[in-house]
Amino acid sequence: MDFNKEQLKQYSLIMEEWVPKEASIAIAAGDEYIYYLPGGHDLHVKEGQKIQTNSIADLVLKKACRTEAVLVDTSFQVPYYGIGYPIEINGERAALVVILPPHHAAVPITSPYKFLTGKQEDEWKPIPIEKVSHIESLQKKTWFYANKEPYKTSIPLKDLQLRLPDSFLRIHRSYIVNISFIDRIVRDFSSNLLVQLLDGTELPVSQSYMADVRGALGF
Repeated sequence: MDFNKEQLKQYSLIMEEWVPKEASIAIAAGDEYIYYLPGGHDLHVKEGQKIQTNSIADLVLKKACRTEAVLVDTSFQVPYYGIGYPIEINGERAALVVILPPHHAAVPITSPYKFLTGKQEDEWKPIPIEKVSHIESLQKKTWFYANKEPYKTSIPLKDLQLRLPDSFLRIHRSYIVNISFIDRIVRDFSSNLLVQLLDGTELPVSQSYMADVRGALGF
């Protein structure tokens, strides 16, 4: 898809009004960077360069939510603090990333969850993360499931997603699944994709996450 360079430049001009001068600004869509404005902390990103797996741009496009972390650029071995925002350009999902030196990090580097603590009635149980089959947002509450048992957690879905291992995949605004528990992918009567879990649970794949699901599962 072609992108209007002037439109992309407008995004960077807006960002320049509040980000530090040393910040670089990148915009990514599909599997590549489509715009880059170098700043003092320059990762030397080129337009048309492929997005690295687990970079800020990659995480934003996969998770469709604001993402921030301190990472190391594998091409130049340069540490950086990135803040990424999901945006839309010409109807296509994109990521706008602000690149700063690591000392700008506003949050500590966090490792993926090894367990989730869920509530059942008046009890709280720590559940190893590898036993969680899927996570659901329902009526402004978050639930995760293990051995078909529902557990309530106070952590919002969007915050959970930032610290889940790579085995978890967002398939819908309301659902994240553990790939290890997927039995098959099928189509419903409307030709939409459904994820069937090993325990028989069926979860819909929304159109906005279709490309992510196909890319992650390779079909």
